[in-house]
Amino acid sequence: MMVGNAAALELVGEETETNVPASEQMELDISHILEKIDSFTQMVSELLESGKSLLKELSNEFEERLIIIHKEQMEKWQAEIKELRVLDASNEETTDLLHNARSLLQNVHDS
Repeated sequence: MMVGNAAALELVGEETETNVPASEQMELDISHILEKIDSFTQMVSELLESGKSLLKELSNEFEERLIIIHKEQMEKWQAEIKELRVLDASNEETTDLLHNARSLLQNVHDS
């Protein structure tokens, strides 16, 4: 691109009659580049906004899913605790029955 610009400057310097068409062409080229810059900047801006929106949605979905996972795990552990308490109460009853049976057998044996 620098070589093209240098050649254009040489042409402008050498021929004054071609100065106007070369300058107009250069202005057109610059105008096209500026349009490309504006278009690219707009596209980047839209992509950034789209990306931010997508990341926010993903973040919200991630947070909701993590909360659900936590809730499900807490419910599972609460159910396990309840089962352990029921089992413990049952074991205590069984232990009491066995103790009473042993006492009765001991009394029968001693009599």
